[in-house]
Amino acid sequence: MPHIILSDASLAFGHVPLLDHADLQLDAGERVALIGRNGTGKSSLLAALAGCGGLDEGKVWVQPGLRIGYVPQEPPFATGQTVFEAVVAGMGEVSSLLAEYHSVSHALAEAGADQDGLLERMHALQTELEARQAWSFEAQAERVIQRFSLDADRVVGTLSGGQKKRLALAQALAVSPDLLLLDEPTNHLDVAAIEWLEEMLLHSAMTLVFITHDRRFLERVATRIVELDRGSLLSFPGSFTGYQARKEALLHDEALANARFDKFLAQEEVWIRQGIKARRTRNEGRVLRLERLRRERLARRERQGKVELALDAGDRSGKLVAALEGVGKSFADKVVVRDFSCRVQRGDKIGIIGPNGAGKTTLLRLILGDLAPDTGRVTLGTKVQVAYFDQFRSQLDEQATLIEVISPGSDFVDIGNQKKHVISYLGDFLFAPQRARSQVSSLSGGERNRLLLARLFARPANVLVLDEPTNDLDIETLELLEELLQDYSGTLFLVSHDRAFLDNVVTQTIAAEGEGVWREYAGGYQDWADHQAARRRNEAPLIAEQRSRDAHATGAAGGDKGRALAKATAGGRLSWKESRELAALPERIAVLEAEQQAIGERLADPTLYQSSPQEAQRLAVRLQAIDEELLALLERWEALES
Repeated sequence: MPHIILSDASLAFGHVPLLDHADLQLDAGERVALIGRNGTGKSSLLAALAGCGGLDEGKVWVQPGLRIGYVPQEPPFATGQTVFEAVVAGMGEVSSLLAEYHSVSHALAEAGADQDGLLERMHALQTELEARQAWSFEAQAERVIQRFSLDADRVVGTLSGGQKKRLALAQALAVSPDLLLLDEPTNHLDVAAIEWLEEMLLHSAMTLVFITHDRRFLERVATRIVELDRGSLLSFPGSFTGYQARKEALLHDEALANARFDKFLAQEEVWIRQGIKARRTRNEGRVLRLERLRRERLARRERQGKVELALDAGDRSGKLVAALEGVGKSFADKVVVRDFSCRVQRGDKIGIIGPNGAGKTTLLRLILGDLAPDTGRVTLGTKVQVAYFDQFRSQLDEQATLIEVISPGSDFVDIGNQKKHVISYLGDFLFAPQRARSQVSSLSGGERNRLLLARLFARPANVLVLDEPTNDLDIETLELLEELLQDYSGTLFLVSHDRAFLDNVVTQTIAAEGEGVWREYAGGYQDWADHQAARRRNEAPLIAEQRSRDAHATGAAGGDKGRALAKATAGGRLSWKESRELAALPERIAVLEAEQQAIGERLADPTLYQSSPQEAQRLAVRLQAIDEELLALLERWEALES
């Protein structure tokens, strides 16, 4: 039975239809990637499927009882909420009860609190939650919060972009959805989080519809590609690579058909201008056909053009751009860079990778001389002209017009040796002339990135710093940007979590190794990943041997058991001790659940709070501890089984 059926859907903003009588059926178990150029309406379509956006015409049929999880591109959160409150917010009527129960549980542990009042309120909440059979919801919320490495009591307003994206994913997964809708899920996530998300989605039974520009994510996860092109939805079963081959053939056939149509129309236009012969009665059918051809040509929607990218490297810098010797940098007691040395030569294309918060921006500022090191020395080269792309787009004034952003105070920009009118230059980046005087605030995320690239490339620079330039850009523009950077003669620093983009552009990689350690590797992301995998393989026998020695020394396993432990660990299987632990887990969980039920029954007795309020408080604390213990055991069970 289908999960969702989209029938005869139409949606327009202004005079251009985003959906033009489009149809789509989504079946259980599919993982559908929704792709298309920026501004074609992908996010609007996803919102309509989630029930968060309307259509002008048509309808969306949803399977009754279907649980839907939806992560928009910019998730809306109340900044004053805690992480726990935000996660349970999507659980319907019980969300407020769960949030209050969580708050009361924490308040009970604080000294000086009104214990009697809090215990009475906790009892009322427990009764209500039990009546709604909502305890499993709380356990699920705690589980996803832990899975995404979030702090349940942290205020949402203090989270980074990557943490907010993980919070949005946790909120969607907390309802155990049958259908998951994701809009650019890899934006603001680091590589490790993206790879974890890939594995989770691949091994999940959920049906999935997602929008992404990450080609490696697309290739691994999608089982079907649906392209939104000029208002129509085109389906391509199979992988992204298969889609690319079929799409190229379709575009070739379309171009040939359009050329034949245009040639025939031109011939008919010549005929109609021959005068009186064209208006004879016997030619009336031909005249009517010409009118029909004109209507068809007028209704044809041309494929959106390509971005015209050009980059002026300006005057050549010195051969040495920067040299770092034993550089270190700390903030308070956190070491961000520890004893790092490298030499950056003119023409190097360097990728910088690491988890969010590792200090990639700090390292860049040290290399470029914008930040003084605590230890070591930084030597800068000569004739260095730096252009910086900011992932947060803070260089864009929301109230400025597009013309003011590109060329304030002038109608022309100088690109190399060519002077170009600013409206023509904006057209190279797919901004129509009528939008040239629009404000930045009216642009979508992808359009803002294109505008920032246009601003960046309007000035000569021999050192280019791109901090997450791929966010929100469509795949076609990404590939054009790759080609431009491959041919760029200057020096490039690229911070990105797009693995394919890194592999196609950079010649060397600086990677965070943890605790402030950074190392330089030849090649792109995949070369670094292969190096890390080889290092883990080489270290595995040493780790297994050390564990075996530890087991013998402590007497935890004697004789054959110690040797079996080393052998099993080296082979990637469960050790004898882990097997015993896994076998004992069901009984331990059953004992805790029985205790949990018994405590719940006692706390449900109103006389307990009158006869022994201290005992009620102790039981409430023990109940919370059991919840945490059960959560830990379930996570351990899942880890051992996998």
